[in-house]
Amino acid sequence: MEPEGSPSRPMIDEIHSNGGINLCDGDGDGDVDDEPSIDASTTTTTNNRRIISSGEQLDVEAYGGLYQGRTKIMRLLFIAESCEGNPAMRLEALRMAHDEIKKGENTQLYREVVQKIDGKLGSNYDMDSTWCDSVDRRADQKKEKLENELNAYRTNLIKESIRMGYNDFGDFYYAHGALGDAFKSYVRTRDYCTTSKHIIHMCLSAILVSIEMGQFTHVTSYVSKAEQSPEALDPITAAKLRCAAGLAHLEAKKYKLAARKFLETGSELGSHYNEVIAPQDVATYGGLCALASFDRAELKSKVIDNVNFRNFLELVPEVRELINDFYSSHYASCLDYLGNLKANLLLDIHLHDHVETLYDQIRNKALIQYTHPFVSVDLQMMANAFKTSVAGLEKELEALITDDQIQARIDSHNKILYARHADQRNATFQRVLQTGNEFDRDVRSMLLRANLIKHEYNLRAARKH
Repeated sequence: MEPEGSPSRPMIDEIHSNGGINLCDGDGDGDVDDEPSIDASTTTTTNNRRIISSGEQLDVEAYGGLYQGRTKIMRLLFIAESCEGNPAMRLEALRMAHDEIKKGENTQLYREVVQKIDGKLGSNYDMDSTWCDSVDRRADQKKEKLENELNAYRTNLIKESIRMGYNDFGDFYYAHGALGDAFKSYVRTRDYCTTSKHIIHMCLSAILVSIEMGQFTHVTSYVSKAEQSPEALDPITAAKLRCAAGLAHLEAKKYKLAARKFLETGSELGSHYNEVIAPQDVATYGGLCALASFDRAELKSKVIDNVNFRNFLELVPEVRELINDFYSSHYASCLDYLGNLKANLLLDIHLHDHVETLYDQIRNKALIQYTHPFVSVDLQMMANAFKTSVAGLEKELEALITDDQIQARIDSHNKILYARHADQRNATFQRVLQTGNEFDRDVRSMLLRANLIKHEYNLRAARKH
């Protein structure tokens, strides 16, 4: 008695160890055979399985240390907003955001953070009006200086100096949180770019600000512009562009395209783009998007066997293990890892909106992959493997069957899922007969044409007229 498609024995054992399969109806006649079913209790693989620890609270300090600049501040503030029920984590995130802001010049953001802290961190984190006034005063002086310099450059028509002047204005506005003005200043440098490297620098600056503003259509546009000068792209810059494109596709919920971009990101990236994304994020975003959108063959060739992406996965062992578990059909273990990661993923500024959708797609793929090789499946064992009730599992399977993602029917009384198998023998005969009929028709047509030409039928008809 073999499952449909005769998968390798190890794969069957792996799936079996995660809940067991009832292999019934081996002859495909719709009746349950008298052969004994496989019982999950007869096989124990506990000694070979990893023990998964319970999900741990996010280490805010370690997380913040992965980033720098504005994205570090915004990620910490997002965590603070998302942790209303965890005052300790919220205050830790606000404290780190406060310290990071004070290294810069964004007084408006500083005032907002101090207001959120509301005196709960001691006098060192109260409003520092002296610092704000000093920074604002220096900002006014610097802006006036930049305006004078730029006007002088424009008067003298020095292209490179004008480009640098607009770029300095972009940096100034970005540092003070005026993202719209920063974007306009960076884009204005385009008319004064004289080399491919200048164009790429402009694109990277525009991409950085666009990501902070959440304008991902601009991100896609400027990634495309930068990639039009491949001769000027070094490996680190190419990796940055792929990350930016991946974020844009993720935001647009194009998970397969996002996965491809993250998987193509070179390991040269390292921490060179931590003003936008950390290498750990590349592993997490790419891994989850791949699980949700790739088929089994793609998962093997483009993720598991991808030596380059493996360097990223080593930084996040949980994601590496859940991908391997999914491919190896260790669904219980895979779902445990996903469950443990979920709370922290919901604190990610880019991923939080997509967690539920990605998790649903991954779970649906696991259900489909679990049932695919078999003639019949015991729903009780399958429910145990997916840590759900039989009733809940039935509803999930009904939705997939209705959506034509699983070709099967459910025996609700006996709690068994039966695969709907086409009669391969009959289908083969039908194809042979159809091919024979088509061949017969084509031969008759050729003979008719040959006879018409032989007897010059068309020529005689023309003469009569």
